[in-house]
Amino acid sequence: MSTKDIVYIALFAALTAALGLFPPLSLPAIGVPITAQTMGVMLAGALAGAKRGGLALLLFAVLVAIGLPLLAGGRGGFGIFLGPSGGFVLAWPLGAFVIGWLFERHRGAVTLPLSMLYIAAGGVGVVYLIGIPWLSFAAGLSLPQAFAGSIGFVPGDLIKVVLAALIARGVRRAYPDLASRR
Repeated sequence: MSTKDIVYIALFAALTAALGLFPPLSLPAIGVPITAQTMGVMLAGALAGAKRGGLALLLFAVLVAIGLPLLAGGRGGFGIFLGPSGGFVLAWPLGAFVIGWLFERHRGAVTLPLSMLYIAAGGVGVVYLIGIPWLSFAAGLSLPQAFAGSIGFVPGDLIKVVLAALIARGVRRAYPDLASRR
């Protein structure tokens, strides 16, 4: 692993932690607080690539597990992973990896709709695919109940997908070699 890899991993772990400082936004229509932190997952994959993005979120998860209060609301500790939201946080490294993998497989400039699709696939699809079954298990809910309870977060996640795609496109245009392994 190069120095550049280590810097990107640390940078995107720190960015994800910093996004936890933003206060949650409660949308009146759904009444579910939306945090900015999952946008760190989306940006890590889209900008740092599969390996570095996935490792950045793995580092973040390890730091949370050892007790650093890096999650929104100042939460941290191993117990987070055993609670209802634990599966979502554990899915973040895989979500970032999938986003990066999709971007790395694409040749040429990625259009905005395709960027949103890649980011939604990893940042929402993969994260929910792992998080919802864990929520069901940890909270003692049926799978349909856990799914229904998670639907309230989708509007906020889709807003973050659009924002992350716009940010990633702008940064990739300004720094075309950002995700390269040089």
